[in-house]
Amino acid sequence: MTAEITMEEVGGRTLRVARWRLDEPSDHPPVLFFNGIGANIEAVAPLAEELDDRGFIMFDMPGTGESPDPTIPYTPFTMSWTAAQLLGRFGLDEVDVMGVSWGGAMAQHFALQHPGKTRKLVLVATTAGMLMVPGNPASFTKMANPRRYIDPEFMNEHFATLYGGVDADGAAHQKDSHIGRLKPPSPRGYMYQLLCMLGWTSAPVLPFMTKETLIMMGDDDQIVLPINGKMLKALIPNSRLHMVEGGGHLFLLTHADESIAELRNFLDAPEDETRQAA
Repeated sequence: MTAEITMEEVGGRTLRVARWRLDEPSDHPPVLFFNGIGANIEAVAPLAEELDDRGFIMFDMPGTGESPDPTIPYTPFTMSWTAAQLLGRFGLDEVDVMGVSWGGAMAQHFALQHPGKTRKLVLVATTAGMLMVPGNPASFTKMANPRRYIDPEFMNEHFATLYGGVDADGAAHQKDSHIGRLKPPSPRGYMYQLLCMLGWTSAPVLPFMTKETLIMMGDDDQIVLPINGKMLKALIPNSRLHMVEGGGHLFLLTHADESIAELRNFLDAPEDETRQAA
């Protein structure tokens, strides 16, 4: 991984922060990325490295990866504020905001709370929070089990049920490439991430979202059913929906070429062109 990684004290929290190319000239604003629940920086490092013509910044949530455990619970408001403070520390006035799954909810909240820092918004395999259509019950029960992070045999056995989709390089590659980058969250870190979004929904305010938004969903996602992307599309005025055929919950990794091409198409388009495409 080619990122510069540091431990930063921000808003009373210590966070492990990864930065790619922030000191290099670019015609594009950096990407601020919010990861899925329990996931560490390394899980999405391949995406950051592929988007090599712009900066990229992300951090391990408290109690995940190598960020220390949180001492008190946090909320979407406090973590969005913390992320904004982190951007200021590195002199980033405006970013494209992206989030996957749990992090997609954080990305929505950040864009609503800090519109002046947000240029465009990318929501991947995510929902409007509590007002969502639940996924496959078998996937949900296994997803709630932290063994999926700490027990490779459990992950191997239940990978298809958890994540769905098909990797063009085969099921073994799909599992190995993902499991090898995971570091289990602490029990407290995992619990606090679950608590953070308890009762949260963006649905009432999404009609007031002014940011150009790309919604990306996998049509074989067992955790976040595709209909949730259609709901987001209906709620967000200036949005477009891209459905990845054969994509499960991890289509950013298993269908990387298609995902990155769509990301570039959206992020690099002038604002008026993106609005017309919506």
